[in-house]
Amino acid sequence: MKKHFNIIIAGAGGIAEAAGLILAEWSEVTPTLFIGNRTLDKAQSVVQWIKEGTTKSCKIEAFHLSENEITAEMKSILNQADIILDCLPGSQAPRIAKLAKEYHLHYANLTEYVAETDEIIALAKEANTGFILQTGIAPGYIDVLANALFQQFCIDFKVNKVDKLEFKVGALTKNAVAPHYYGFTWSPVGVATEYLKNAITIRNFKKTEVAALSERTSIIINGITYEADLTSGGAADLPDALAGKVRKLDYKTLRFPGHYDWIQNQLDSIENAENPIQELQQIMQDKIPLIEKDQIILYAAVEGKDHNGILRRREIAKCILPLKVGKHQLRAIQTTTATPLVQSAQLLLENNLKGVILQSQIETESFLNGNFIIPVYGKIE
Repeated sequence: MKKHFNIIIAGAGGIAEAAGLILAEWSEVTPTLFIGNRTLDKAQSVVQWIKEGTTKSCKIEAFHLSENEITAEMKSILNQADIILDCLPGSQAPRIAKLAKEYHLHYANLTEYVAETDEIIALAKEANTGFILQTGIAPGYIDVLANALFQQFCIDFKVNKVDKLEFKVGALTKNAVAPHYYGFTWSPVGVATEYLKNAITIRNFKKTEVAALSERTSIIINGITYEADLTSGGAADLPDALAGKVRKLDYKTLRFPGHYDWIQNQLDSIENAENPIQELQQIMQDKIPLIEKDQIILYAAVEGKDHNGILRRREIAKCILPLKVGKHQLRAIQTTTATPLVQSAQLLLENNLKGVILQSQIETESFLNGNFIIPVYGKIE
C-alpha cells in the first residue's frame, strides 16, 4: 500500500493470519488492521501472532464480529474502515458483503462458492464501492493468469479464437501415502463441496455445466505425473467472459495418482446419503491427516492455430513452496491465497473502483506483476 488505510480482516484462520502479516510486512505505508472473528480470543491470538511476526510498527486490534447483531464496537470499526477482506467460510460471504455495502466499504473475498458469489453480484451491482470476488488462488490468481495467456496468444498470433484454455491448481503435500494419496494442507471445509458440485466450463464455444470429477486426465508437470479432474468454482467468470472465443475451457484440480480413485470409492459407499457433501467431508476428515509442509502446483496453457494455420501451445507451470514473511514461515497455501486477496485490496483502494469486479475484468499485467504478487508467484514476462 502506498497510502495509509484502515483494513478489516474478517476471520481468524490461516489465510487471515497470512493476509494480516503480509499487509504489515510488505506495505510501503503500513495500514491499521482490525481482525474480527465470532470468537474473540481467536482474533486476539491472530493479532498477537502478527505483532510477533512483523518487523515493522503496525497498529492492530481484535474485535468480536458478531453473527447475530451489529454491536457498537462493530459500528465504530466499520465507520473507520476502508475495506473488508473476507477470509470467512464461503457461506458467510453474502452477510459480510452486505456489511460492506451498508457502510460504504470496499470488499474482497476468497470463496469458490457459486451461489453465494451470484448473490453478492446482485447485491453489489450499483454499489459506490468496489467488490472483487473469488480472489484467492483458484478461483483467483489462476484465472487472471489464464486470461493473460489467452489475451497475449491472440495478440501475438493475430487470432481472436483458440481451441483450448486449461488451468489447474493443486494444494499438495510433498509426499503422499496410500490409500488416499492426499493430506490436508488447509481447511477441509469446501473440499467435498468442490468435488460434488458441478463445474462450469466451455464446450464447443458455449458455457456448459459438467459434473465434477467426470473428466479425469493425467498430466506431467516438471517431470512429475499428476491427475487432474473437474471441480467446481475454480473457473470463476471465465466461462461467461470467453464463451464464443474458446472452443474448450476448464479448471481442474491437481492430485497425486490414486487420490481420485479413493474418492470415487468413498462416493460409491455413500451413494444414497441424504447429504453426500457432509458425509464425504466427514470421511475425509476422519481418514486424511493435516500436514504442515506443503507445496502449490499450478499450470495454465492455451492452444490454438495461428493466423497461418500452425498449431501452437503456450504454457506456464509453477511450484510454490513455503516462504518466510517477517519472522514467520508461512505455508505455500497461505501465501498463494493471501497475496491475490491483498493485491485486490490494493487495486480497490488505490483506484477507488466501484461495483463488482470479476476475475476476467482485472487488468492482467499490473495484477500479475503487482508488488504483493511477485514475491510469491514471481514476475510474468
